[in-house]
Amino acid sequence: MTAAEAPLCYSGPCMANKFHEPGDQRASRVNDLFAAIAPRYDLINDLQSFGMHRYWKRRLIQLARVQPGERALDLCCGTGDIAFALARQGARVVGLDFNGPMLAVAQTRFKGRAPPASPSINPQFLRSDATNIPFPENSFDLVTVAYGLRNLASFEQGLSEMWRVAKAGGRLLALDFARPDNVRWRSLYFGYLKRFVPLFGKAFCGDSETHAYIWESLQHYPAQHGVAARMRELNCANIRAVNLLGGVMSINYGEKSAGG
Repeated sequence: MTAAEAPLCYSGPCMANKFHEPGDQRASRVNDLFAAIAPRYDLINDLQSFGMHRYWKRRLIQLARVQPGERALDLCCGTGDIAFALARQGARVVGLDFNGPMLAVAQTRFKGRAPPASPSINPQFLRSDATNIPFPENSFDLVTVAYGLRNLASFEQGLSEMWRVAKAGGRLLALDFARPDNVRWRSLYFGYLKRFVPLFGKAFCGDSETHAYIWESLQHYPAQHGVAARMRELNCANIRAVNLLGGVMSINYGEKSAGG
């Protein structure tokens, strides 16, 4: 395992952020975080990524190769960007998130949009846990998650659930903060996350720790290489990691094997 692949720390001693706590309290703390930032979530995403998150999400949609009428599940759907984009491609979409305020924003955005040509492609939003998805096996042609695996108590369990509810041949895609392989670029990127991104939390949420959390969570997350390794453990096919902006972000892709 290279330095770019390994989490920067593994347990409690290096944690300082109030929203990042291991064990049974992890979900509760993350829920508190997203409840706090929900009203300004989309604005801050635009600012801290200089608008590039919109391109990264479009790239995920391209890689998903959506076919009209397919069933799609978007986990940790937040304010609905990916769910809406999948629906525009003709998928029948369920957006799932465990945070009520984030789903409320998604619902408000949905009500403000012009109705699509077919009511069947309206996204449906559901409050539930991505580590215990309330759907049977082999339910979806496509399962996506953007900026969500890193926030779960167990990203491995999250991927296992994605694999479980996917149909044979179904596509799994995960977009998230990543870890550049280039040492100098990684140092600059981590410096931006650690020193500048918390300022957005302070300015717009009154609490720098809401966005210092990104840096903290990435220290405990194996990023694109760890997600690819977990996909291999699940016996996914056609696994790849598509690095964006030199590995600042990455989209992990895999398919559920026919024998799965």
